[in-house]
Amino acid sequence: MNEKKIHLVINQQGYDLELEPRKLLSDVIRDDCFLTGTHVGCEHGVCGACTILVDGKLLRSCLVYGVQMDGKHIETIESIGTHTKLSRFQQAMHEEHGLQCGYCTAGIVMTIEGLLRENPKPTEMEIQDALTGNLCRCTGYQNILKAIQRVLLADQEKS
Repeated sequence: MNEKKIHLVINQQGYDLELEPRKLLSDVIRDDCFLTGTHVGCEHGVCGACTILVDGKLLRSCLVYGVQMDGKHIETIESIGTHTKLSRFQQAMHEEHGLQCGYCTAGIVMTIEGLLRENPKPTEMEIQDALTGNLCRCTGYQNILKAIQRVLLADQEKS
């Protein structure tokens, strides 16, 4: 197939790539950019494991082709916190035991980070609605919700 040249900015780093037109963005992120924190689960956009931010908006990276992202700014889980300093939500997930196997965690973190950027004071219904796109077989979501509430309470106390 004819490869197409594109330029992406992922986690503030530029990538000049030559891609097959039918290569999924999730595969580009993992295989061409070596950012393996974005997980691939269902490959149908249902599970949310591959959730990223594109130009500040949530997107399932398994639902779009890499060539469609030419010129876009992408954030993956690798851009959220560091090994030595977790983001507020990642720290709250740790403190509230909000993860178990961890496969869905990157997608959930990206979903909540995106939600809180767009809406710093979401209601419980808005939080639950945001999480409907992320499947987690291990946790039952209760501790994930506690982690979100911990972040919101800390924000409220600062105000």
